[in-house]
Amino acid sequence: MSIRTTASNKTRQALASLFVSAIAIAAVAVAQAAPPQGDGKATTEKCYGVAKAGKNDCAAGPGTSCAGSSTKDYQGNSWKRVPAGTCLNIKTPHGMGSLTPKG
Repeated sequence: MSIRTTASNKTRQALASLFVSAIAIAAVAVAQAAPPQGDGKATTEKCYGVAKAGKNDCAAGPGTSCAGSSTKDYQGNSWKRVPAGTCLNIKTPHGMGSLTPKG
């Protein structure tokens, strides 16, 4: 066997290995981006008006940036993620949690 044939085989093996690695990486990326399997129901939901000041997950209204930016307890336009199906049962001093922003 010549040196050229050996080098060519090593090159092919290296390219095959890179190809297999690329396929594996792509498969992992697709699996992570895929929606959860099962009945398709969400495991959490946005619940407005239940977060303490500075403890919201996002959407705290005008003049605020996002997570942790609510300025008062139970601010109606800020939300927190809660287990799906529980929001409307969360009691606060201002009423119940809401699936839509409170005025």
